Amino acid sequence: MSNLTATVVGAGLAGCEAAWQLAQAGIHVKLCEMKPKRFSPAHKNSGFAELVCSNSLKASRIASAAGLMKEEMRRLGSVLLPVADMCSVAAGGALAVDRELFSKMATEKIRSHPNIEIVNEEITHIPDGVCVIATGPLTDGAFADEVGKLCGQRLSFFDAAAPIVTFESVDMNEAFFASRYDRGDGDDYINCPMNKEQYETFYAELVSAERALQHDFDKKVYEGCMPIEIMAQRGADTIRFGPMKPVGLRDPKTGHRPWANLQLRREDADGTMYNLVGFQTNLKFGEQKRVFSMIPALKNAEFVRYGVMHRNTFIDSPRLLCADYSMRERPEIFFAGQMTGVEGYMESAGSGLLAGLNAARRLLGKKPFVPERDTMLGALANYISSAETVDFQPMGANFGVLPPIEPKIRNKQERYEALSARALSSLERSTKEYGLM
Repeated sequence: MSNLTATVVGAGLAGCEAAWQLAQAGIHVKLCEMKPKRFSPAHKNSGFAELVCSNSLKASRIASAAGLMKEEMRRLGSVLLPVADMCSVAAGGALAVDRELFSKMATEKIRSHPNIEIVNEEITHIPDGVCVIATGPLTDGAFADEVGKLCGQRLSFFDAAAPIVTFESVDMNEAFFASRYDRGDGDDYINCPMNKEQYETFYAELVSAERALQHDFDKKVYEGCMPIEIMAQRGADTIRFGPMKPVGLRDPKTGHRPWANLQLRREDADGTMYNLVGFQTNLKFGEQKRVFSMIPALKNAEFVRYGVMHRNTFIDSPRLLCADYSMRERPEIFFAGQMTGVEGYMESAGSGLLAGLNAARRLLGKKPFVPERDTMLGALANYISSAETVDFQPMGANFGVLPPIEPKIRNKQERYEALSARALSSLERSTKEYGLM
């Protein structure tokens, strides 16, 4: 048994990947999991790596954001992807699994590793020494209080986020750059104007659109942030005097103030992604695309993230974490999973893989490994650790987080293929440089 030890708190997807990376590096791991002694409101299965909301791990093809990320994880020694392959079910081009079998096989795999010790206890304090905190989006109670103290209360308990679209998919023939009353630099916002007829058609569809089902533990989110569709039900002009107010703006095409106006705010330093300001929503994803695409400038919009409103404990990672998922001020402590601001099962697992890998490297006296920004794992690590981010919201894998490829490739599928090829070539160079091959 190794003299080097580390603790991983939480045996979800992120915790399993983190524990595996540490154990594979020869570190003795204490993997702490409160189940089956205590369950969160969402979890029912006593096994590890439980999939709660879906059995889909998204697209398999490498020329997709989700597929690229999974391929990067495979090349870095993911423990869960081979398990997923063994219990996959038919799902077209996606990797979907038998959820119970997936959890059972993942649990057996983790339990069988000689360097992993399972501790079935609810942890109420931050462990001493090198540790990875991967307790998931429903972290609560005494441990959430401890995390809050550790993070200086930079902790969000609810995720109320607006959709995000790619800049290149916004129709700038129907939009214009401007700040209200010409304040700021003039290009702080993209404005998406609507005339009276367009707005009334959009409004009618918005208030009647189908909403996502909420769990009881999600509902408190409404107290602090009202969904755009709920606000709209208060009256036809409510959002026109709220998030869609046109005051201080003049549409250069008409020379007049729009009847209503949606503003898009830059989401990243490169200006490749923009969020729909004030459009927090609980509409179903398909309904978001259908209804929000009725705004003329967004008729061909590519949504890299849909709006969500649910219980989601996550930290202010850009102020707290480095790109290797360690804390800036407490480098022996790593975070992983949705707590860091990555969103999605595989994104959580990928963050756990990198957190575990880097926790092991810290114990072994090696420099941190962070894939380059042109990889999907590296781009997400950069996103959650970029101090330039102002209004931090969780993000899943999408091609919008990658640096643009030059010269620009107009055909979307060809562009995605080129981005994926560039990412995998970059990852190969990095892994050789860091001795990970």
